[in-house]
Amino acid sequence: MRYDAIILGAGGAGLLAAATAGQAGARVLVIDHAPKAGKKILISGGGRCNFTNMGVEPECFLSENPHFAKSALSRYTQWDFLDLVQRHGIAWHEKTLGQLFCDGSARQIVAMLLEECAAGGVEVRLGTGIGEIGQGDGLFRVAGAEAPALVIATGGPSIPKMGATGVAFDIARRFGLAVVPPRPALVPFTLAEDEMLGIAGVAVPSVAMAGGARFEEAALFTHKGLSGPAILQVSSYWSPGKAVTLDILPEAGALLREARARMPRARLRAALSEHLPNRLAEALAARIPLGSELGNASDAELDRVAAALGALTFHPTGTEGYAKAEVTAGGIDTDGLSSKTMEARTVPGLYAIGEAVDVTGWLGGYNFQWAWASGVAAGRAIAAARQSGGSATVPPSRAAT
Repeated sequence: MRYDAIILGAGGAGLLAAATAGQAGARVLVIDHAPKAGKKILISGGGRCNFTNMGVEPECFLSENPHFAKSALSRYTQWDFLDLVQRHGIAWHEKTLGQLFCDGSARQIVAMLLEECAAGGVEVRLGTGIGEIGQGDGLFRVAGAEAPALVIATGGPSIPKMGATGVAFDIARRFGLAVVPPRPALVPFTLAEDEMLGIAGVAVPSVAMAGGARFEEAALFTHKGLSGPAILQVSSYWSPGKAVTLDILPEAGALLREARARMPRARLRAALSEHLPNRLAEALAARIPLGSELGNASDAELDRVAAALGALTFHPTGTEGYAKAEVTAGGIDTDGLSSKTMEARTVPGLYAIGEAVDVTGWLGGYNFQWAWASGVAAGRAIAAARQSGGSATVPPSRAAT
């Protein structure tokens, strides 16, 4: 059957791209091997879907080309998606750091996207394998369908138990597009036995630092290493072999001096227990020994302890991998794509959107906003190409950058 566009992947990016193109008059087919649409949406945000963030800015995204995401993000903002949510009567609330969640269930977001697709006459085929992709005579051929436009919206390999694979990168390479080596992102760290503090389940507010980035949120000590929002954030910036540093007690120097004056007979553990969980205080007192009562400790000794608390350093052996990664960093190289349309510069009619592309957002709704923005960019371009009878991408010398 003939369509104007075939979209591979019924996730957030693919469904919104399909709805956008369909409502503009394009005939669109969405194909996904999963039996349900939006499987990653359904499990996100503890089942309530952290669907965007009030603080979305281009600086909140990682890419080999840090400027690539600017165009799409500026033309479909968090406020645009919030308007869509509100038009569908979905109640929502803001949590910390601008994170927006459904009051009810993530199923409402999937239902909204499917309703938008239905409004555009989009055909959605679930439980359907992609198989071989053919191309010729200006058409792409997939699963018995053909179209002048093909959209790669199959995401990355993060959370394989949900059916995620790296097929997006295989398709990109098949058409000659480069791929920035993918890696797990927003993922917990593993530690060697000698760096484990033996306090699994303890969480503490902290400033986590790695790769020049710093995030102030909770860090969680696990039976494998480190997790929690602050750790997940810096994991996207971390490189194997490098350290991760935690500042778990800001103003530690002043706090220790105050404790010395108030309870000179106390040991370090007692002073730390006033500000940190008991198990963590005990572990740190063993790791950063102070061989005397506080009253006998010099300013230099307290400064040494304070410095250690402000730069608690770990050397991860690795991460917990794609099984626990919320997203995939790396992906289809943006140098081969138009930032305005998401179309491949060298393959007219081929588009890549969402997690498949080398654009990775912070934890907190940013990756969903990239899915929405890149999906809308491709959907609009497909509709424009249908109306003009050609590719949405201009020659490379005039292409959007």
